[in-house]
Parts: sequence; structure tokens; C-alpha cells
Amino acid sequence: MTGGIAFSKGHGTQNDFVVLPDPDAALDLTPARVSAVCDRRRGLGADGVLRVVRWAKLAGEPGVGEPVDGVEWFMDYRNADGSLAEMCGNGLRVFARYLHERGWATGGPVGTRNGVLDTAVGPDGVSVGLGTVGVGPASVATSGDARFDGIALDVGNPHLACVTAADPDTLDLTRAPSYDPALFPNGVNVEFLTPLDGPADGGRIRMRVHERGVGETRSCGTGTVAAAVAALRHAGHTAGDVQVTVPGGLLRVTVEAGTDERTGPTTLHGPAVLLASGELDRAWWDAPA
Repeated sequence: MTGGIAFSKGHGTQNDFVVLPDPDAALDLTPARVSAVCDRRRGLGADGVLRVVRWAKLAGEPGVGEPVDGVEWFMDYRNADGSLAEMCGNGLRVFARYLHERGWATGGPVGTRNGVLDTAVGPDGVSVGLGTVGVGPASVATSGDARFDGIALDVGNPHLACVTAADPDTLDLTRAPSYDPALFPNGVNVEFLTPLDGPADGGRIRMRVHERGVGETRSCGTGTVAAAVAALRHAGHTAGDVQVTVPGGLLRVTVEAGTDERTGPTTLHGPAVLLASGELDRAWWDAPA
């Protein structure tokens, strides 16, 4: 398909993405195009789009900031509804895998709307440093007729992580949980998770998540980090290494000690898979049908 739009498809624990290589920022990535590409009936289908672009080519775009010396690549992430998102942990792992497979980078720092974050690609998966997590006030999510106590967390994007004795698998997340709009004026990702099973180092939890701008996903990287922080704090710990089972697989989160208001650095580790590549038809891209 001469003149088409190159893409790859990848996922991290079944949190799936369309990767658009656009080194020179030549694509007009409108919300309508993003939502069409992510549509699972009329497009390729995905939880979001990862545009692979040189940071220096994005001057003036919202939330991009000034390029940092020595950081060539920027992860321009969009939700499935076309909206901009500050951060996506699983997306960053797939992004790092893509750079590695193309030979454009072998791990190292990547620019994001949440600042510069480190990546490392290894034989058993991809690790990304997601920085520190801001710990906010207690709040409540409502799903169906049930209310769940949670904690507001900032992982570069907003989360409401709710530790519950209820089995997360029994919850109906086809509709978005309700939350306090005064605390989360721009929406929020809501996690429902089991209490920590085991010690701070090596403990386990299970989690489901409803992502803003997407709906329920099989996994959420920043949500996994938020869930690990919430589980540790619920159990009286400020640091630990937690295994998190999500519907799409298994992830590991390391949380270093911090303060009551902010954790130390966090790291997310898990698989990142590239499974297909091709071209989108140029005529469809110009007018998605």
C-alpha cells in the first residue's frame, strides 16, 4: 500500500496499543483519527495510540515541554477516545520495546508528558521507572449499588485505588464508577484491588481497572503502580515489591520508601510484545469511515 500510514500493534499484559512511527511529527493526529484507529470494529482496535516522535519536533504542542539534552524520543500517548493523556505505564513499556526492535534506542530515557522516564529492555520483559507517586486524600468510588473506600494517587495521571474485601472479578465495570468530581475535575482511573497477601517484599494482589477515556482494560501500568502503593499503605508499609495480577497477566511493582505525601521512586516490570505491523490505507486515514 504505497503511501500508507505505517503502524505496529503491541500490548503489555493485553493492554493493547497502535504504535505510529512519526519521527518528524508529520502526522496530523486528530482526536477523530485516534478514536477511529482504536475502534475495534471500524479500525485496528486498541486501548490507545503511541506516537513515536522526536521530542525536538513537538515544540509548542500541549504538555510537551522543552526537549532535554540527550533524550531524543518522546512518547505522545492518546487515549482510545482521542484525548491526550499525561502518562501510560504499559504504553511506555511497549514504546521502549518498539524503539529497541527498530534499533532506534536500547532502553534509556524517554520524554513523556510526565517528564523524562527511564526504560530498560531485557530478555524477560521491559522495566520502566515511573517516578514518585503523590499520595492524596481518602475518597470513595461507587460501582452499581456498592461504595468503595479508596485513596487518591498521582502517578503522573490521576487514580483512585480502592482496596476491597470483595472479589474484583464480581464487579460490573461495563459502566464507569462514580467519584468525587471536585477532587478529580479531569476524570480519574479507578482501581479495585484485593488486600496485600504476604509480606511487603513479595506480596501479591489482584486488580481490575476502569480507565478514563477508555473503559475497563485488561491491564493499566500506572494503575498497577497505584494499586501496589495503595495495598502497601493499607497494610502499613511505605515500600515493597508487589506482584500484581490483572486480567491480562502478571506485573511487578517496586516502591521505594518516601514520605506520607509522596512515595520514593517506583518501577514497573512486565512483558511487552510487538505482534504485527503494516500500513493504514491513506484514503481511510484522510477520512475514517
